[in-house]
Amino acid sequence: MTTKIQIMSKTLANQIAAGEVIERPASVVKELVENAIDAKSSRIEIFVEEAGLKSIQVIDDGEGIAKKEVISAFERHATSKLITDEELFRIRTLGFRGEALPSIASVSKITFESAEKGKAGTQVILHGGEVIEQKTSSSRQGVNIKVEELFYNTPARLKYVKTLQTELAHINDTINRLALAHPEIAFKLVSDGNTMIKTVGNGEQRQAIAGVYGVNIAKKMREIKESSFDFKVTGYVSLPEVTRATNKYITIIVNGRYIKNYALNKAIVEGFGSKLMIGRYPIAIINVTLDPQLLDVNVHPTKHQIRISNEKELGMLISSAIRKRMDEEVRIPNALDNLNQRNKRSWKEPKDEQTRFDFKEKETRDTLSQKDEHNIEPFSNSVNKDETAKSPTGFNQFVDESFNDYMDKHADSHNGNSKSYTSEMGHKEPILKTVEKENEKTEQTKQFPDLDYIGQMHGTYLFAQNEEGLYIIDQHAAQERIKYEYFRETIDQTGTELQELLIPIVVEYPSNEAVIIRENKDKLAEASVYLEDFGQNSFIIRQHPTWMPAGQVEDTIKEMIDFFLEKATLTVSKFREATAIMMSCKRSIKANHYLSDDEARVLLEQLSQTKNPYNCPHGRPVTVNFTTTDMEKMFKRIQDSH
Repeated sequence: MTTKIQIMSKTLANQIAAGEVIERPASVVKELVENAIDAKSSRIEIFVEEAGLKSIQVIDDGEGIAKKEVISAFERHATSKLITDEELFRIRTLGFRGEALPSIASVSKITFESAEKGKAGTQVILHGGEVIEQKTSSSRQGVNIKVEELFYNTPARLKYVKTLQTELAHINDTINRLALAHPEIAFKLVSDGNTMIKTVGNGEQRQAIAGVYGVNIAKKMREIKESSFDFKVTGYVSLPEVTRATNKYITIIVNGRYIKNYALNKAIVEGFGSKLMIGRYPIAIINVTLDPQLLDVNVHPTKHQIRISNEKELGMLISSAIRKRMDEEVRIPNALDNLNQRNKRSWKEPKDEQTRFDFKEKETRDTLSQKDEHNIEPFSNSVNKDETAKSPTGFNQFVDESFNDYMDKHADSHNGNSKSYTSEMGHKEPILKTVEKENEKTEQTKQFPDLDYIGQMHGTYLFAQNEEGLYIIDQHAAQERIKYEYFRETIDQTGTELQELLIPIVVEYPSNEAVIIRENKDKLAEASVYLEDFGQNSFIIRQHPTWMPAGQVEDTIKEMIDFFLEKATLTVSKFREATAIMMSCKRSIKANHYLSDDEARVLLEQLSQTKNPYNCPHGRPVTVNFTTTDMEKMFKRIQDSH
């Protein structure tokens, strides 16, 4: 049987296009609002019913469409934004493909009204893409479009629509991104009569952030600015204590267009470095301005994904801008700020004393077990299981000896012999001497407060004070930061210097791990771990970095290889950094270990001299603060204003 080639109908072609462009109600909202933005609107209102499945209405005060061109706007490939092929490579608008309106019309019922300034308006009604009625109207300037019964003629598409709450969440997210990208426009989103989003449209991005995320979050955002020959980067990023469990709160805007880009998301996180907790993500709004010729926005129907020339350079610029801004911050979190964020629920205190106790106990359990509305992690009193894991004795001893050598080299001339205490492992653990790092203190370190040590709680937290108030220091996190900076410096300085072993060491791995190690021997060698094949699943080690003393080489290299097996995609630089983090964590003071007063004071002194005394290498806070005012409020010496 011969297959006949036929030209598909206009309706079928538009429905196929709709399958690419219109994934869900939020897709309709996005396309219509982007058209309103391109029409130079200053105010855009969006009304949805039943998460957009019943109706979506978008009203703007833009330029409007001429009466004679309204019908053409619903023809496929019709556009006012792209005429010549040269313009394809200098696109400055959000929409240009000429598919949105005909695609939406093909799977819904539309009432469309539009008018230009000072001219009569036009109303057009379409069902399934077919014009039902057209007439003159008294419309005001701009466009008023209402989309009803979405997917009414393509019921199979409804199978892929989620719950109403999920679909409404997608619509909210769409308007949030557009509002953040265009603070010069006043947005209003109303769902079933309830106002969900409202921004002022005064051109201030921080005001838009307040409208989207709330005033409290806006106060914790910090402005960034950076530029190069090709790129200009501006925007706002949250302080490290304001984080989320996913990267969905990162908004990247390129020439006014919200995009999704894994590499740039990664660059944003890397800009925070160890100031951000592992597994947490900041709130960020990053604006990138560049010549349209460096962009290809025509790689995906929804235009969320684009190609950027010199993307790596842009990522480095973003990381640099965030790093510089975060280095300016004194990041000792206020303890009450975090507690207040977690206790915003209002409740009436029961009259009965026992009931009141049970109620408060439940509130406490709920607070500790649930994510709060801002997803800010509580400062837990529990100890991470990884922190209490015991390392091989050889590895521990190596750390102790190397650290003592380092501290001896940097000790102040007026200091006496270093003190030590017996660790959980049963051997002597070094306590740091005072280190004077000339010309190494950054501006942020100079701002670390001078503290007077006053006590310790549960062998885990140190208490200190100054004229500003009370400070609580996590002793494990504090020594992690100190040791991390020592190891990072030592590995960088001597990481490529090698020493031959008198007796080579043989290490053996399961066949699946041996394959990975063998494939990545070159990368391991770049990190100064040299392995030679020695049988099917074995390797021989003949030399080691000089910062590994004899006797501890095997344990240290095994730990490095084990870590590499988990993180085989790391660059050499990142692998060295991760090694320093690993070693600093394993050999730092654990919880439930009491220090003498002298040991605690030396630890605080050493912390104050690190380059970043505010976070451990994993991003956890080292110190929290109760100001004197906080204390006075808690004890009712002064009253909160109402």
